[in-house]
Amino acid sequence: MKPNRLNRMAVLVISTMSLAGMSIPANAQQQPQEEQKQPHKQPQQQEPSQKQSEQDQKRRQQQEQKRTRQQAQEEQRQQEKQSQEKERLQRQSEEDQKRQQQQQQERARQQAQEEQRKQQKESQEKERRERQSEQRDERREREAEQQDRRISRQQQQQLIHQQQEEVKQYRRYLEQQESRARDQAEELRRQNRLAQYRYQEEYLEHLRQQQRRLRDERFDYDRDPYFYAAPIYRYRRDGRYYEINRYGANVLRQALHAGYAQGFRAGEADRRDRWRAAYRDSYAYRDASYGYRGYYISRSEYNYYFREGFRRGYEDGYDSRYRYGRYADGNYFMSDNILSQILNFESIR
Repeated sequence: MKPNRLNRMAVLVISTMSLAGMSIPANAQQQPQEEQKQPHKQPQQQEPSQKQSEQDQKRRQQQEQKRTRQQAQEEQRQQEKQSQEKERLQRQSEEDQKRQQQQQQERARQQAQEEQRKQQKESQEKERRERQSEQRDERREREAEQQDRRISRQQQQQLIHQQQEEVKQYRRYLEQQESRARDQAEELRRQNRLAQYRYQEEYLEHLRQQQRRLRDERFDYDRDPYFYAAPIYRYRRDGRYYEINRYGANVLRQALHAGYAQGFRAGEADRRDRWRAAYRDSYAYRDASYGYRGYYISRSEYNYYFREGFRRGYEDGYDSRYRYGRYADGNYFMSDNILSQILNFESIR
């Protein structure tokens, strides 16, 4: 019994060993084949991954380039927008500045017109007061003249003839002044002497008014007391003595007052313009006819005393003082003591 059992165990062991021997070679053959297949599978798996990576990198580069391009375009648009805004602001600033300049010029023009109207109104009012004052003085003088002695009829006719010739010459003179005055005005504008220019324009306007009055006036020589009143004063000028009645004497006084007033204003204008003191350069000084009506005395006589007053008034106006005159009722007058020293009338009756 034992031998049989041992035999069966031996058969079982041998069978088991044979089975094990058969299976081992089979596993050994499969393993190399699988190992041979693995190297071929790995490149195929790596190639799609590398392509994907390159595509992703290329896509990122394209996106980055697109963002850079868009950013550059946006910066360009911003720069163009800023440039356009800058140009717009500059144009607006220039327009605003031009508008302000136009407004300033318009205000200056309106102000100048208003000043001119005001000055014309003051000038007209002053002339009205002067005419009223002259009329009062003339009435008083006529009343006083009625008691004075008269010159002869022959002397009266000679005096009237001289006066008529003087008026004709004065009219011709006034007609010639417009062109000379324009030349002087242009010179003042070139020198930028605005205050002196305005003063001269006012002076010229007064001359035009004088010209109109002289043209329209109908003078009655026979009834005017100047042409029959005898001289009552004697005065000395340039080494010679002259005789004059009370009406002529009043005109000489008026010439001094008018010269002082105009000289003061001319000197004041040069001071405002910061111009050097030069009264002889003034058109008013050279003309010296402001206030002259053409009657009673010659224009040359009036010019002489007007310039005497003008020189002193110019000094006071330029120095802003009242050494030779005074200011009253909106006008300038020569002091009575200075006036008396210049005329130095001597009574001959």
